[in-house]
Amino acid sequence: MRIDLVTVVVADYDEAIEFFVGALGFELVEDSPSLTNDGRPKRWVVVRPPGGGAGVLLARADGARQTAAVGDQVAGRVGFFLRVDDFDAAFERMVAAGVQFVTRPRTEPYGRVAVFLDVAGNRWDLLGPAPLTR
Repeated sequence: MRIDLVTVVVADYDEAIEFFVGALGFELVEDSPSLTNDGRPKRWVVVRPPGGGAGVLLARADGARQTAAVGDQVAGRVGFFLRVDDFDAAFERMVAAGVQFVTRPRTEPYGRVAVFLDVAGNRWDLLGPAPLTR
């Protein structure tokens, strides 16, 4: 058993794809036409970090309730976690790509961490290994 996808509700498919693929370095796994449960057109858009793992379904907000959730899917908490092997390189690449960090990098017992916002405004932890101590 594994988690295959999590959904991030976004305002615009193409803007979200550009952020996740261009700024974060994810791979676009699928971008297919689809239909809502009541037959209206939508897209099935999945991005995934290189190397696999759980993917992110980018779902365009449909209606007032979903639009209100864009950027606040987990009530202002960090709700998504992106683990990288080289924290400093990932942090520098993301900053150069325009990713907005809301905390400075810090070292915690579980490793290096900094909080950033995705294209919708949701909070993510960028996580990396703790620096080696000598």
